[in-house]
Amino acid sequence: MISAQNVEDPLDLERQVCFALSVASRNVVAVYRPLLEPMGLTHPQYLVMLALWGRAPLSVKELSGLLALEPATLSPLLKRLEAIGYVTRSRAAADERQLAVTLTEEGAALRERALAIPPAVIERLGMSLDELRDLHAVLTRVIAATERT
Repeated sequence: MISAQNVEDPLDLERQVCFALSVASRNVVAVYRPLLEPMGLTHPQYLVMLALWGRAPLSVKELSGLLALEPATLSPLLKRLEAIGYVTRSRAAADERQLAVTLTEEGAALRERALAIPPAVIERLGMSLDELRDLHAVLTRVIAATERT
């Protein structure tokens, strides 16, 4: 008879991908926190700004798709970013049903300060850029796999 000690437990907490992803996510967001606080941003707001710095103006629907967030989750983030003067929301000229999100001058200028964030994160994680690129590729595959289900 095989003892339970010799067989790997499929329910062992440390073997669970969901557990590793959950802890890694919380810990990585915590690395960003002190870097974002001087800019008045939370991590979810930073993700919105990243999308806008690369593609503004965007509709709320487009932002929702890019960030994989429901519009109801995105709306409070946009309201806060508008309140601190980083974005404006207005009806799109081409389609008044669409809400367009645009960077303000202050929001666009914030990009320069944000350029310091990626190298600081790499340094704080103590991982090479190649390791982080490999991790990103694997996580992108995980995301794609979960979206197919």
